[in-house]
Amino acid sequence: MFIGCKEQNLRKGYKKGDFAHHYKSEDKQESYFDNFSIEDKTYGTKTEVKIMGDKRIMITSSLSNHKTGEFPRKGNPNTISAQNRIYTFTVNPKYTGIPQWVREPGVALNGVKFEPGTAEVVECETGENYRVEAFQDIIDLGLDFNNAHVQPTGAYHYHGAPTSVIEGFDEGEDLVHVGFAHHGFPVYYKYAYSDASDSNSSVVAMSSSYQLKSGSRGGDGVTAPCGMHDGVYSNDYKYIFDLGTLDEANGRTGVTTEYPAGTYYYYYYVITDDFPSIPRFFRGTPSQDFKIGMEYERVLLCLNDFVLI
Repeated sequence: MFIGCKEQNLRKGYKKGDFAHHYKSEDKQESYFDNFSIEDKTYGTKTEVKIMGDKRIMITSSLSNHKTGEFPRKGNPNTISAQNRIYTFTVNPKYTGIPQWVREPGVALNGVKFEPGTAEVVECETGENYRVEAFQDIIDLGLDFNNAHVQPTGAYHYHGAPTSVIEGFDEGEDLVHVGFAHHGFPVYYKYAYSDASDSNSSVVAMSSSYQLKSGSRGGDGVTAPCGMHDGVYSNDYKYIFDLGTLDEANGRTGVTTEYPAGTYYYYYYVITDDFPSIPRFFRGTPSQDFKIGMEYERVLLCLNDFVLI
């Protein structure tokens, strides 16, 4: 696949979801760091999480607990279907400090995965790869009002700020906890304390430390992309240390609502409205099941009464 320069006509900035469509749980709970379950017969949601030793085990249908767009739809011919996944997170995540690129950084509390990158990649003769961003006006990827769509496997997944998740899991606390990264650190939406070490400080919107590169890409439009760096490709952005409040992984070190004294959740990720929106890098070591996969039925047998069928 190649995108020519003449086809580029982009809207500026990242698409924000339609907050008119959202899910509100009838049975709120104090913290999603403990055992919890989410079930919604309307949408087929079935997600259960239990702490077992030093592991947080999530068994999920991977069906959202909120309204989605109609699928199949223009730009996305796929149909949403249950995935029946099992995820394992450590409850004692370790901060490595070394950013590592990852395709699927984590999972929302409802069991739907975060996957900010797309499958549309331009491979150049120079060996460079240009990955097309989800939010651009060249290729219609069929995203719905949750900034999500469906893979050929039937997996519904979020490419940007999951608007209905944000609304549904907003407990009225200072920080909105929306998910977990694959190595155990929590994921929040947009807001955090202005003083990272003080839970009594004001709550402000976090800002990304990425910005568009200046000038043009330098390609000829045939063997490599040309035109200005306008956000069509991930490569159009560059990270600038301390430009915003978040680091290269869209994370920061600081206290949270649930852990005002810090503890091992002293590092966390933030989903922003602007690029990269959902973090693209890890600063920890993910569980092996995210690399090699797990057999759904086999794990169910091992967990005895912890069954989601």
